[in-house]
Amino acid sequence: MKLIVDSGSTKTDWISLSKDGKLIFETHTLGLNPQVLDEHIIEERIINNYELYQNRKKITHLFFYGAGCGTEPPKELIKKVFESIFINASINVREDTYAAVFSAAKKGEKSIVSIIGTGSNCTYFDGENIHQKVTSLGYVLMDDASGNYFGRQMIRDYFFEKMPDDISQEFSKSFELNPNIIKDKLYKKPNPNTYLAKFAKFIVENKENKYCSDLIKKGFNLFITNQIEQFEDCKQIPLHFIGSISFYLKDELNDCLIKRGMKLGNVLKKPIDGLVNYHLKYNSN
Repeated sequence: MKLIVDSGSTKTDWISLSKDGKLIFETHTLGLNPQVLDEHIIEERIINNYELYQNRKKITHLFFYGAGCGTEPPKELIKKVFESIFINASINVREDTYAAVFSAAKKGEKSIVSIIGTGSNCTYFDGENIHQKVTSLGYVLMDDASGNYFGRQMIRDYFFEKMPDDISQEFSKSFELNPNIIKDKLYKKPNPNTYLAKFAKFIVENKENKYCSDLIKKGFNLFITNQIEQFEDCKQIPLHFIGSISFYLKDELNDCLIKRGMKLGNVLKKPIDGLVNYHLKYNSN
């Protein structure tokens, strides 16, 4: 039994296939980002899922694509957890960039593939292999245009009184903005990046408002400047995007790209379906 897993910071999609490619089960857990969660929380989120726990010994091949798995220490941490649960499985752990590339890009075609969801990153696909010039330093220092970027900016603007009165009032009605609660969520609770990203729903729902529109443009332009423009042929090849922010703000993203002379390619909310097709086509294990 094969298990294909796409994990963001917020949510993880799991799909199990039989040897002949038939769906056995599909399930979901909370995100499993090993850069913001310890091994005990990751283990708990997996074993508390009925489908995963019941089938844990039947899994022979596990392909995990996850946020936070771009360097060896977090990759080894999550592999260690998997080996203790899926004891009969051959385990392959890769960062979520590979999931984005495999689901959005055509094999053999050059493209730039970006993830803009809870977090953000960008990679170059030469048709066979991926290349990255920027090493992510996580949500505190990077992640332009992501859900946690927009959440962080709106909270700052609210408390610095930089929001226009009308949008500030709506913002305060939509969220619990007690400073003590915010600080507790950010500095004491797990998944502060996911907490920040929850505020991004507000900017999507109010994207016609000038304040929100300007902030959206600022975030996307930062991402284009810092990530996409690092690749010299970014104006000649398709730009594919994965993630909820790019999906729900597709038109705004496209406007920013057009003004830079760039071409929008595929935009997918999540890559799991594309991943399944990829493994059925190219990986018969």
